[in-house]
Amino acid sequence: MTAITQAGPARRSGARSKRDPFRATPLTKVALGFTVLLSIFPIYWMVIIASRTNRDAVDVPPPLLPGGNLGENVQRVLNTEDAHFITGLVNSLIVTSTVTFSVVIISTFAGFAFARLHFRGRNLLLGSILITMMVPLQQMGIVPLYQLMVSLGWVGTLKAVILPYLLNGFGVFMMTQYTDQAVPDELVEAARVDGASTMRIWWNVILPAVRPGMAVLALQTFMLNWNEFMWPLIVLSPENPTVQVSISFLTAAHSTDYVLIFTGTALSVLPLVIVFVAFGRQIVGGLMEGAVKA
Repeated sequence: MTAITQAGPARRSGARSKRDPFRATPLTKVALGFTVLLSIFPIYWMVIIASRTNRDAVDVPPPLLPGGNLGENVQRVLNTEDAHFITGLVNSLIVTSTVTFSVVIISTFAGFAFARLHFRGRNLLLGSILITMMVPLQQMGIVPLYQLMVSLGWVGTLKAVILPYLLNGFGVFMMTQYTDQAVPDELVEAARVDGASTMRIWWNVILPAVRPGMAVLALQTFMLNWNEFMWPLIVLSPENPTVQVSISFLTAAHSTDYVLIFTGTALSVLPLVIVFVAFGRQIVGGLMEGAVKA
């Protein structure tokens, strides 16, 4: 009787562990909470300084609550003549949206071709694309690229910032792998038997299946191009910058206006937050789906 009584709690404990194998311990929750705080604090601190004065920014101990000068500081950023901040925001939206759309569409087409179409030289071509990911082309090719833009007469225009980024080797590789996992070969063959053309297969079969991967690629491409600084600084004029170049112009010659810089940075981060909120569900779904398949 005693053995049966002791075996009962053991069986219940084992069944409970099988039902919930990934149950978070208190230590895990504390560690996750601490990680979240570390991730959010820089953004919170940026908002605090953007809403205060330069005297508050250097106070010891520093302020931990937002002030009431955010509207005034935003007006100062927008009215800074040398920064051309509004022009920078508009230019960055145009450049980043165009590049993101191009990279996602071209990468999805190429991923479909490499994963599900059979043609001579496919592996060699895909290997060539992978090699471009191993070489820092922007740093090594910046001089000939600038010479090309001069010969085309595009220096100082947005075309010089858009053209070099319309295709992304990582995007092609990512969508090739995602298409190979998300779309069975039998599904494509069944569509061909039904008489579907290659374009119709891409539109009706491939596109719905790889949409989460496209959302992840779109966010990554948007962030990378939104934060691009070196090439726009070289090829664009100070009167026609992108937003990251505009932020660099907020620094005065002999002193640093921390409030102005933090306010400009907060305004530049706002579009990224909007994009993540708008597409966050698809992005997280794409990441989780990829993790499950892996």
